[in-house]
Amino acid sequence: MYVQSLATAVPPNRFTQNECWEILNGSDLVKGLTSRSLSILRKVLTTDNGIASRHFVTPEIERVFDQDVDELNETFRREAPLLAGRALRDALDRASLRPADLDALLICTCTGYLCPGLSSYVSEQLGIRSDGFLQDLVGLGCGAAIPTMRAAGHFLAAQPDSRVAVVAVEICSAAFYLDNDPGVLISACLFSDGAAAAVCTGKPRAGRPARYAHGFRTVHIPADRELLRFETQAGKLRNKLHKTVPEKAALAVKSLFSADNGIPVGTVLAHPGGRDVLAAIEGQLPGHPLSESYETLRHCGNMSSPSVLFALDRALENDTGEGDFWLASFGAGFSCHSCRLSPAG
Repeated sequence: MYVQSLATAVPPNRFTQNECWEILNGSDLVKGLTSRSLSILRKVLTTDNGIASRHFVTPEIERVFDQDVDELNETFRREAPLLAGRALRDALDRASLRPADLDALLICTCTGYLCPGLSSYVSEQLGIRSDGFLQDLVGLGCGAAIPTMRAAGHFLAAQPDSRVAVVAVEICSAAFYLDNDPGVLISACLFSDGAAAAVCTGKPRAGRPARYAHGFRTVHIPADRELLRFETQAGKLRNKLHKTVPEKAALAVKSLFSADNGIPVGTVLAHPGGRDVLAAIEGQLPGHPLSESYETLRHCGNMSSPSVLFALDRALENDTGEGDFWLASFGAGFSCHSCRLSPAG
């Protein structure tokens, strides 16, 4: 499978971490928190935790914690297709293609549920052909982008003359929850909204630079499921985030990296789940700095599934066409996924 283009999108509402703290601390939300919880929020939001700013679809971020279930669902239904559509339009423009040129659209998300899925809404919004194949992948968490690309590769293996779009979109602010659990509090300080889209083909296109995606691998560890997953409370999504996640993620990434049996890698791009996660991965993969992942985290926070593609987009900006990119994403399950992007020539 050949990745012909990639584009990303974030909402226009940008907040620094300090602004987030000032808004939260000045709201009625803090009345239900303990002094220990407030100390956690203050420390994470006002000291350098690797994030400078985040983007949200709503300009009133204090409201995301006290909206009822219907309001949160409506935010996702309204905003997710719009953000996904922005990223996909840009990706199509970069590939010199129109929406009608697409034969399939695959979308992954975990921060909301629609039936029919997001692919129906985005297809209608952009004008994708009515005979186009639509597929929605849900429940894969932060790691979803790579297995969704893998699914696109399977489609293209069967129909190599096709053109397929892969979109990862998350409205994390529609899945925010606030209570006194440390994992819940830290989640509220990390996550943000974003979308990324890639246009892929089964064959290289003459005269256009591309990257060949291959070597997909996955490891899943159900015994660690309770360390990182969504659960529901009062109908809302509540993120479970255990303190051992950085270590678990780093070991899972190392296991997939080792499975490639020493094949040379030019750049490693890991899901920027958090500063401690990236530091743990660098500790397991010495000699492979995660510069693009750190930059994505700093400017956008953890956007869940699109994040690894944001890091890839940064790497492609300075792509010399030499050496492999090795991508790793991980999340709920506990699961971890990887693939390679090699120069197409």
